[in-house]
Amino acid sequence: MKTYIVLFRGINVGGNGKLPMKDLVAVLEGLGLQGVRTYIQSGNAVFRGEVMATAQLAEKIAAAIEKSHGFAPWVRLLEAPLLQQAIERNPYPEAEAAPATLYVNFLAAVPPKPDLDGLEKRRAASERFLLAGDVLYLHAPDGIGRSKLAAGMERLLGVPMTSRNWNTVLKLRDMAREA
Repeated sequence: MKTYIVLFRGINVGGNGKLPMKDLVAVLEGLGLQGVRTYIQSGNAVFRGEVMATAQLAEKIAAAIEKSHGFAPWVRLLEAPLLQQAIERNPYPEAEAAPATLYVNFLAAVPPKPDLDGLEKRRAASERFLLAGDVLYLHAPDGIGRSKLAAGMERLLGVPMTSRNWNTVLKLRDMAREA
């Protein structure tokens, strides 16, 4: 058995992609996954399952949600060691004191041709970012709600992604350890 962390993009946001967490637990358990625990309504879960390629399992999860709820969310599946690695590689440890300003963006893949110049042009003076493989770290002390950088990251990177603030990343790590 392996511990996995699943991150969904676009569920329970703005009235779209409604998926109550109790339903998500049922879907995941229906796939034979064990010890399913969710965290906040925006789509995070930790579970144990048989060793399987993460891309294959992510597809199964999206297909099961589409079958049960009529939409297939974008799914980023991580093995617990990869989440821990993302935490350990945080290039902005001083930002951890204000965890709501530090974001870890989990990308679908390493971007083949990221427009780093475009990202830099959109960056506010107070913001910092670092692309490290399939993770992009963003420190946005003024928040991401009005950040031009945050709004344009996915397009400029050229791959799908989902973002979690530092508090959520740490909570998911703790949940994975308890699994």
